[in-house]
Amino acid sequence: MCLNHFPIEVGRRYEHELSHSLERAMSDIDSLVEFVKENAPLLVLTGAGCSTESGIFDYRDERGKWKLPPPQNYSHFIRSEVSRRRYWSRSMLGWPRFHAAQPNAAHKVLADLEKAGYVKQLVTQNVDDLHQRAGHRSVLALHGLLKNVVCVDCGLFYDRQLIQERLLAWNDGLVGEAKSFAPDGEAVLDRPVTEEFRVPYCDSCGGTLKPDVVFFGESIPPARARQIETSMLGCGGVLLVGTSVMVYSSYRICRRARDKGLKLAAINRGDTRVDEELTIHVRESVGATLSKMRKSLIGRD
Repeated sequence: MCLNHFPIEVGRRYEHELSHSLERAMSDIDSLVEFVKENAPLLVLTGAGCSTESGIFDYRDERGKWKLPPPQNYSHFIRSEVSRRRYWSRSMLGWPRFHAAQPNAAHKVLADLEKAGYVKQLVTQNVDDLHQRAGHRSVLALHGLLKNVVCVDCGLFYDRQLIQERLLAWNDGLVGEAKSFAPDGEAVLDRPVTEEFRVPYCDSCGGTLKPDVVFFGESIPPARARQIETSMLGCGGVLLVGTSVMVYSSYRICRRARDKGLKLAAINRGDTRVDEELTIHVRESVGATLSKMRKSLIGRD
């Protein structure tokens, strides 16, 4: 008799747990909606989790640990031809996929919340331009944008797509296949790059070209940091979206916000570096959660 009833009891328990989980998720979203209403306009800080639904991968797991090797190191890139060859070969294969990514629900909802007056400033750690393409106006790219390339010697800028055309023309057949992709537009290659691989150089001075992004070990430009500080004025709170805040530049923003008395909330499936400081932490899908918030805040699905 016990064996006959066991599957039924398991099913009932599962239904109860699922119902409880859904109720808790809706309660969290209701609390997050209240947070937005009470603390708007907000400063929003986004990370890789905001772009994963666009097909751009993230580096960290739900515990904030590396899933892939750390990204390109600045000093290695500047000092080593081998490092530059490694970067540009991986970028050559990864760029088409990165460049083709489209804004997802998270980007579009945040743009709508800005238009409705709930968001004053968006700061993104992502090096894609999906927030801008979704219609968000006040966007500060904390780590720069991969679509721009700069000469570190003379400061001349280039369009990344132009550099891609050169890389393909110069290195046809010299690079293998992509095994996987990284969030910064690189690909993991199936074999080491050869010494014949040609890296791009500046047309004007022959100097070193680098994507206009902040590499690992490189500092945020001081003017950019000051702009973020200024953007906090008039904000009542900070909403973290799809970020673990493990990178120090983003953690520093949260620390400064906390010092200014701003409340923090997060939408992120995994842990964050500031969990103890959060008013609320919704551990659900970024896009789905924001879409539900939009319906409550401005009456749109």
